[in-house]
Amino acid sequence: MGDDTADNTLKARARLWLRSERAFGVDALPVTIADGNADGNADGNADGVADGPARSTEPVHEADGPLPPPPGAGATAATARPGPGSNLFGVPEPPAAAMRAAGLAPAPTADEPFTSPILSVEEKRLRLHEIDEREVRGCTKCRLCESRTHTVFGEGDAGATIFFIGEGPGETEDRTGRPFVGRAGELLDRMISAMGLKREQVFIANIVKCRPPGNREPAPDEVATCAPYLVRQLEVIRPRVIVTLGRPALQYMLNQKISISRMRGQWQAWRGIKLMPTFHPAYILRSYTSEVRAAVWSDLQQVMDEVGLPRTRASRGERV
Repeated sequence: MGDDTADNTLKARARLWLRSERAFGVDALPVTIADGNADGNADGNADGVADGPARSTEPVHEADGPLPPPPGAGATAATARPGPGSNLFGVPEPPAAAMRAAGLAPAPTADEPFTSPILSVEEKRLRLHEIDEREVRGCTKCRLCESRTHTVFGEGDAGATIFFIGEGPGETEDRTGRPFVGRAGELLDRMISAMGLKREQVFIANIVKCRPPGNREPAPDEVATCAPYLVRQLEVIRPRVIVTLGRPALQYMLNQKISISRMRGQWQAWRGIKLMPTFHPAYILRSYTSEVRAAVWSDLQQVMDEVGLPRTRASRGERV
C-alpha cells in the first residue's frame, strides 16, 4: 500500500510538472539559467522559497519558509498587520492628511472607496496618457529620478480586465521605458499566452516607475512617493482582477508585512477588486521546479475562471 501511494504521488507531480511547463512554454528556455532575471528586479519574488544552492549572483533580500505546498494543499494565510499608525514596515506614519499635503500618500486600504467616475475606454486611454506625459515622465519627487534613464509607466489595454503589478523596473526596463521586457518579462508573456491572452490585452505596471539602483528593493519612502501613480492607474482602469507578482507588490496593495509563499493562490480584495497573489516570474526562473510552476499555474487558472476565460487547449497546458 505504501509503495502504491508513493508511486501515485510521483505520477501526479510528474503530470503537474508537464502541464505547467507546457502551459508557460518554459520548455523552450534553458534550464541552466544563471540568474533568472539579470535585467529585472534583484530578487523577483523577494521573499521567495529556498530551493537549495543559490543559482544567482544577484542579492536575495530574504527567505521566509519552505517550498509552498502543491495546489490544493490549503496553506494558511498569514494575517499579521502593522500596529495602529504604522506602515507595513512598522514605522510610525504621520496622519494621512499630512502625508497628502507633503505630496505623499499612505498605502490604500482594502475598503477605501473610489472617488473618480467610471470612464469609457477612450477616456481611460487619454487619462493614462496625461498622467504619464504630464506627471510621471518628469517626476523628481524621490531620489530614484537621479539615476534613471527612462521612467516606466506601464503598458497594455486601458480597458483590461486583468492588471499585473510587479516591484520595479530593471536594467532593460530602464533602458527601454517598458515594463517586463527582460528574461522575467519573456516568461510573463508566456504565462499570459497560456491564459489565452496577449500582452496587449492586459495591463502591466510596477509599484515604482524608476529603477532602484542595483535592482535593489524600493525603499519605503520611495514606495510612498511613487505608488500613488499606480493607485491612479488602477482607479482609471478598474480591472476585474489584480495579479500581484512577488512580495513587495502584495505587501503594498494589502498594507501588510506578509509572506508571498503563504498568501499566494488565495483570493484577497483591494477596494472591491479581487486580488490574486502569485510568485514573480524572476523567482520562477530561479526556482525552476515543478512545484513552483504548478503553483503559479494554479493561481492563473483561478484568475481565468474569475474573468470567464475558457480552458482552451493552450490553457490546459497542451502543445499548440
